[in-house]
Amino acid sequence: MGKEFVKEITSMDVDFAQWYTDVVKKADLVDYSSVRGSMIIRPYGYALWENIKGELDDRIKETGHENVYMPLFIPESLLQKEKDHIEGFAPEVAWVTHGGDEELTERLCVRPTSEVLFGEHYKNIIHSYRDLPKLYNQWSNVVRWEKTTRPFLRTLEFLWQEGHTCHATDEEAHEETVKMLEVYADICENILAIPVVKGKKTEKEKFAGAKFTYTIESLMHDGKALQSGTSHHLGDGFAKAFGIQFTDKDGKQQYVQQTSWGFTTRIIGAMIMVHGDDRGLVIPPKAAPIQVMIVPVAQHKEGVLDYAYGLKRSLSKVARVDIDASDKKPGWKFNEYEMKGVPLRLEVGPKDIEKGQVVLARRDTGEKIFVSAEKLEETVEQLLEEIQTSLYKKALNHREENTYTAYNYNELVELFKEKTGFVKAMWCGDRACEDKIKEDTSATSRCMPFNENAIGSKCVCCGEEAGHLVFWAKAY
Repeated sequence: MGKEFVKEITSMDVDFAQWYTDVVKKADLVDYSSVRGSMIIRPYGYALWENIKGELDDRIKETGHENVYMPLFIPESLLQKEKDHIEGFAPEVAWVTHGGDEELTERLCVRPTSEVLFGEHYKNIIHSYRDLPKLYNQWSNVVRWEKTTRPFLRTLEFLWQEGHTCHATDEEAHEETVKMLEVYADICENILAIPVVKGKKTEKEKFAGAKFTYTIESLMHDGKALQSGTSHHLGDGFAKAFGIQFTDKDGKQQYVQQTSWGFTTRIIGAMIMVHGDDRGLVIPPKAAPIQVMIVPVAQHKEGVLDYAYGLKRSLSKVARVDIDASDKKPGWKFNEYEMKGVPLRLEVGPKDIEKGQVVLARRDTGEKIFVSAEKLEETVEQLLEEIQTSLYKKALNHREENTYTAYNYNELVELFKEKTGFVKAMWCGDRACEDKIKEDTSATSRCMPFNENAIGSKCVCCGEEAGHLVFWAKAY
């Protein structure tokens, strides 16, 4: 069943990149716009983002942050106030040079991120230690002029949240940086069922202008890594550039310590590549726009549709439920909702009604379960929990099976020739060794993990003393 339908999706093992593109399009997540590298997020894709956004927004507010909104445009002179920051973003910046028919006296940048806008604002509203901490978050779009694009993973414009906070001390800013990374990890692991490695970025890979960057890294089905969320301790670099000072309890002028952190629609791409299969999307129940799709069978027969709508009303108490009462054939509907990754499909026809039962089909395993009508709500709740847990465990097993250890340079190079996945290896901290590894293997340092023990004392590249364990991988 469904062979013709599935022919429209390239097999993952034949061409993973094409599989990804096929699934994104066939599942009605996005459409292409007339501007290269831009995407139209369709209702199903946007509903998925709204679920993720809702979960994250709740957590952001629970940790004491307030939502604000900053302008879309940044004057060039403002962007240039923090030297390292503008140098890091310069190749990706989009510029506005005209307003109507008139050439602007100063170019305007379409925001690639909003550190400088927050910096300018904070200078005006922070004066005393009593004004701290300032815990702001923004939900917005940003623009980065990428050379190579792919829906969700890398687009000219994308949606995200960006948190920007100010603190009286370095210690408080550090606590904030850690706290928000943990929030991101919680969303990935408990909502999207994506296991992550938490760690610190190297100097080369950190955010432009940051003191340091913390990251969560996840492993896709094809063995490539994806940076899934970052939290930056900015120190006082932006504060000095923008003059954000406060009078402390002793009456002395101090610069604030800042953080910024962001989570984007790119995480939808991660979810697709971690859980999807050759039949399409597989969406974890907690993120799914539709958790149960009811498909009436022989719906033209008396009583079938009424019964199906009754099931929808009762199940709506425990799950996000929809019904497809269109005149398309049941087989088409089964394939459609498998493609869209709906966690549970409920089939009900005249014979099922007679027997007082329904059929539930799991998207993750394909298993069909006959359930009595009396136990339906309880069973659906239980199955959704089971699917959520099962998807996480499967993804975790995949990551563990594709994480390797290299004790010398030959091993490292050979592993990246023969395998895909994470490779753990020691590093001396020298940028030259980091660059050489990338040149020879195309792998980059993903992070220096928090919760991993050293596997030796010598750098995998140069053989000198090494104090850093690094996860290396080819990455999106």
